Amino acid sequence: MSTTSQHQSPLETLKMTTPLISALAIEKSYVKGQHKVPVLYGAGLTAQRGEFISVVGQSGSGKSTLLHVMGLLDSPDVGEVLLEGKRIDNLQQSARDQLRNHVFGFIFQFYHLLPELTLLENVMTPLMIRHSFFSYWSKRKEIRQQAMDILQQVGLEHRIKHRPSELSGGEMQRGAIARALIARPEILLADEPTGNLDSSTGGEIMETLTQLNEDNQLTIVMVTHDEAVAQRAHRIVRLAEGRIATVAHEEAA
Repeated sequence: MSTTSQHQSPLETLKMTTPLISALAIEKSYVKGQHKVPVLYGAGLTAQRGEFISVVGQSGSGKSTLLHVMGLLDSPDVGEVLLEGKRIDNLQQSARDQLRNHVFGFIFQFYHLLPELTLLENVMTPLMIRHSFFSYWSKRKEIRQQAMDILQQVGLEHRIKHRPSELSGGEMQRGAIARALIARPEILLADEPTGNLDSSTGGEIMETLTQLNEDNQLTIVMVTHDEAVAQRAHRIVRLAEGRIATVAHEEAA
């Protein structure tokens, strides 16, 4: 064994492998009325397995659009999205749905919890969607227990019967994290996960995400406008006017 391989850092080792997820030369425009509004101009981003990346930029820079394209929530006009080197953005709708349910987990700034469901029911929904009615019915106790275990992991086991309107912002975001995790995703895409929270609560959410990355080697791509939050990642990617401006490696806090 060479001395070089003996002394490589974890991130250096990651760089030697095929990226887990890649967005290559992405161009994206939206139509507003009679006008075509370009958002991304050939932006690209790759993430290795186990990497934590922050994507930062001013409002309108295209960072959320890039995240949505990577997670197959939107389609690029030009460019490709690859999962372990295989293109996925051009798959049939049913295949993309399967990837969103099995490979990707999503966290949003405004939580998107269903108001009519309890917290426990909200967390169970990804697995309810995954199964047919009869399959779900046979597995319902197992799914409920999985949801309970994850809610305990994020400190919300005492709030399982509460609806979103009865929860604080931090509790709703931790509930959204639990919902994203129940499907055991390989990639967590987080769009401004602390953007609707005070600094103290936001810090707690970042501790949770950092722990998930460190303990489970969960790959995280996070959009944020907060520089202090961005510094928690292994790498910071800066977007400006729809293009990658800079890429910087940081020491995780």
